[in-house]
Amino acid sequence: MTGQPYAVRFSAPAAKTLDALPEHIEDTVWDVLDAAASEPWGFRQFNSDDPESGDVRYAAVGQLSLTHWVNRPLRRLSVLAITWLG
Repeated sequence: MTGQPYAVRFSAPAAKTLDALPEHIEDTVWDVLDAAASEPWGFRQFNSDDPESGDVRYAAVGQLSLTHWVNRPLRRLSVLAITWLG
């Protein structure tokens, strides 16, 4: 990918979840988002059976998963959900 990384925005529920996470898990969230912002299509499509949902992606690292939407025109990642099973 060329150009600047995508900006990251959080939905209200995702921001609330992020605030409640332990610091080491929050660091992992930011590491994953740094990777996603640099290469937005580097993670799996959330629903590969739906051809219209190609911009909704998820990343899973251990007990942590993030779901985000790639807003191409605005060059943003919108974090829809953060799930931590810890």
